[in-house]
Order: sequence, then structure tokens, then C-alpha cells
Amino acid sequence: MPSNQRLTGTTAGRVLRTPKIWVLPTVIVGVVALLLSLVYLGGILTPRDDLQRMPIGLVNADRGAVVTGQRVNLGAQITQSINTSPDPKDQVAWRVLDPAAARDGLASGKLYGVLEVPQDFSASVAALEASGQRAPDRPTMTMLTNPGAGSLASSLATSIAQQAAHSASTQLGRSLTDRLQAQGGEVTNAERLLLADPITVEVTVGHPIGARSGLGLTAFYYTLLLVLVGFLGGNVISNSVDVGLGYAASEIGPLRRQLPTVPISRTQTLMVTCAMSVALSVLTSTLILLASVAILGMDATHIPLLWVFSVGASATVGVGVQAINAAFGGIGQLVSMFVFIALSLPSSGATVPLEALPDFYRVLSYFEPMRQLTDGVRSILYFDARGDAGLTRGWTMMAIGMAAGLLFGFAMTTYYDRKGLHRIVPEHAEQPTPAAS
Repeated sequence: MPSNQRLTGTTAGRVLRTPKIWVLPTVIVGVVALLLSLVYLGGILTPRDDLQRMPIGLVNADRGAVVTGQRVNLGAQITQSINTSPDPKDQVAWRVLDPAAARDGLASGKLYGVLEVPQDFSASVAALEASGQRAPDRPTMTMLTNPGAGSLASSLATSIAQQAAHSASTQLGRSLTDRLQAQGGEVTNAERLLLADPITVEVTVGHPIGARSGLGLTAFYYTLLLVLVGFLGGNVISNSVDVGLGYAASEIGPLRRQLPTVPISRTQTLMVTCAMSVALSVLTSTLILLASVAILGMDATHIPLLWVFSVGASATVGVGVQAINAAFGGIGQLVSMFVFIALSLPSSGATVPLEALPDFYRVLSYFEPMRQLTDGVRSILYFDARGDAGLTRGWTMMAIGMAAGLLFGFAMTTYYDRKGLHRIVPEHAEQPTPAAS
């Protein structure tokens, strides 16, 4: 109730000089700051050093050619050399594929790039040895990128493929130089420079995405919106329900309002908050889609499917937040922040690919929600909503997450209710039940 009476009591200085008032916030804020710093920066500092088995396609489309009277396929030799080259840190998982399978791998997001030897590779190498030819075309390999897999993933794959091609090129150059010298041919300085590194690599997009796709980052930011709205919405709903039921006071500026306490069990309260989270996820997902696609013009396909997936994603996060809040009470918001935000973002594989993350984050990626939801959104936006591009995993893990949240939340509230651990203030327990407002 508002009052015009002047309040007298202790001063701010006296409170600040009380050691006990500092202990809890100091410990909590300090621990959170330390953990957030370790979690966020720990996953991005050395992606190249942490790289393990990045999937890159290796294609030989070379038709072969006659070199010094013999039919050879230098493309097969080059791809075999790259595939069997030493990789002590096991950073690359070369996938030797035919052209059709490689493009399918790009279209499903299973490959971060493809290094391809073209059809005329052997013929172009043979031209380097042709006598009297002073300006031959350089043998070329093609690097097909996959921007839908993420800009950093595509960049890492391109860098690895170019290094592998350069290594193979220098080996081929030494072989050509030795062969020309053995045949008694004169090698000019220009030819010697060309033969030192004869192969050039052309980089081109293997699986294009829309121009308004943020270079492959819209899937991450769209998913982040769904998770943030589910997380924040869940906490707003939880606090609002507590105010409406009289378990918390509403304070807006100088106005404070405390409603009569409504006797209601923890289980029934969780039913209310979960139902509201699911219902409001329809509104929030619609608004996110409207802002992203209709207003900002984000490139998106399968709009109805994207909307349904968005509703499910936000609802799952919201229910998870309600379950954690119901189980942990006052620290529930902090716990849910780590579950759905702090640990989830760096293990999502959306900005730094999973293969370039430390082992700790790769383990988290098996169950943290951002990875599952990002895979689903990425599949819808970039990979024609293919199930094997991550959509099937997204739906499956979303269902598991919803079931786990409900099971955990109601198991905890049922336990609390049976133990008589109600939330009603003792002096209000015998009052008649007022209508919630």
C-alpha cells in the first residue's frame, strides 16, 4: 500500500559496512563471472589446434591422359597422396567420393567442403611437358565451399584443402622437373618456377545459400532468438504467476503491490507456468518469424515448417526453465541460464564447428539444446529441410528435451508437495482462498 509517511531506520552507510551483506552477492557474482569467462572463451581460442576429423570431400573426376606414351590418371595419384598423407593430430577426415555423392554431402551439410580434381587434370599436366610450349595452362583443382555449414567451418575446410593441394603440387612439380631433366630437356627459369608449384586451386561455392543469409549465420542467430525468448519468457511467466498468486510482490517504480496468497501446490503452479510457456511460444515464434522474414527480408524456405519448429523450440526451452525454477527455487534462474545459455552457446557448433571445439564442448553438444535446435533451423533454412541435414535430430532431441523437462519438474514438485514443503506463509495458511487477480 502506498504511504506518505516518512520512513526512518538504518542508513545505507551502515548497511554497506556490514560484512554479511557482502558475502552472498560477492561469491555468486564472482563465481558467475569466472565461469562465464572460462566457458565462453574456452571454446573459441584455438579452433585450429582443437580440430579433429573435419569432414572434407575428395573427388577425382580426372579422365586421364597419355604421358610419355603411357596412359596415366594423375588425378587418382593426387587424391591418393592427399588421402594418405600423414595427419598426426587426426585433424581431417577425407571422404573419397564420386562427384554426385560429394554434392549430396554438401547439400546435406555433412561436408564442410569438397576438393575436386577436374576431368582434364592429367591432360593439363601433360601439356606442361610438351616441348616448345612456353605458356601452358596451369593444372587446376577446385575447392567447393559450403557456406551453409558456417563461415568459420567453410574457411577452415578451404584452408586445409589448399594446404593439402599445395603439398601435392610440390610433389608433382619435383616429379615433372626430374622427368624433364632425365629426358635431356632444358628447363627455363620461368618453367622452373611454374614446375615448383604447378597446381592452382580455384575456390567456388559448392552449395549456395541466399544473399540475405548472413554468410551462413542466420540459422545461429534465429535459433538464439528462439532460445532467448523461451528462456526470458519462462522467467517472466514464473515471476508473473508468483505475483498473481501472492507469493511475490509487484514493484513498478515506487508502486508496490502484494496480492493475497492463493493456496496452491507446487505441482499445480508448475502446470500453470508450463501451460503458459507453451501457449505464449506460439505468439513469440510468430513475431520472430514476422520480424525476420517479413520485415527484415531474411532468406528462408519452408516457412510453415520453420514456424512449427520455432514454436516447438521455444516451448521446449520455456518448459525446461519452468522445471528448473520449480526444482531450484530462487537460484533456478541462474541454473537455467547456464543450462540454456552459458553452456549451450559455445557447444552449439553454430559459430565454431563441433570438430574445432575442445572435447568438453563436444560432449556438451550431445545434449545441450542450442546444438540440436541450430541443426534443425539450419536444415530448414539452407538444406531444403532434409532430415539427414539435422532436422530429424532436431525434432528427436526436442521431444526428448520436452519429456525430460516435464518429468524432472513434476517429479520434484510432487516430492516437495508430499513432504509438505509448501510455499504458503504460515500466518496465511488458514485464510480463505481468495480469487487470483
